[in-house]
Amino acid sequence: MTEKTLNILLVEDDLVDVMNVQRAFKQHKILNPLFIAENGLEALAMLRSQDNAPGSLPAQRRLVLLDINMPKMNGLEFLTELRADPQIRATPVIVLTTSDEDRDRVEAYNLNVAGYILKPVTFSNFAEVMRALNSYWALCEMP
Repeated sequence: MTEKTLNILLVEDDLVDVMNVQRAFKQHKILNPLFIAENGLEALAMLRSQDNAPGSLPAQRRLVLLDINMPKMNGLEFLTELRADPQIRATPVIVLTTSDEDRDRVEAYNLNVAGYILKPVTFSNFAEVMRALNSYWALCEMP
């Protein structure tokens, strides 16, 4: 892995969307490690875990791809908890969702997301979004 490698946490309850992200990574040769949480509670546990604990993410160079509509703890509830925790509050988050609701978009940006992207309907467009995100985060300086 290079110094530009990001540890990506995909917070997504839809198995088809998880598989689409995995396929898009493979298609565009995106080599960043991909961790998967099915809801906000699971994602918070993974982010708060100590290094080397089962299911934990490395403490540095992390990025969250977040769905909004999930069971147990939705994306906006997750963001509220994340931003309230001094240990993980600086973690960058990009919302990747089907929610086109203005209130969701506004609330997400009020909780300091790095971006709000509507999930494309076709796989080819979805894969292109993943490629573009990879190009973007490769340019970003991350702690």
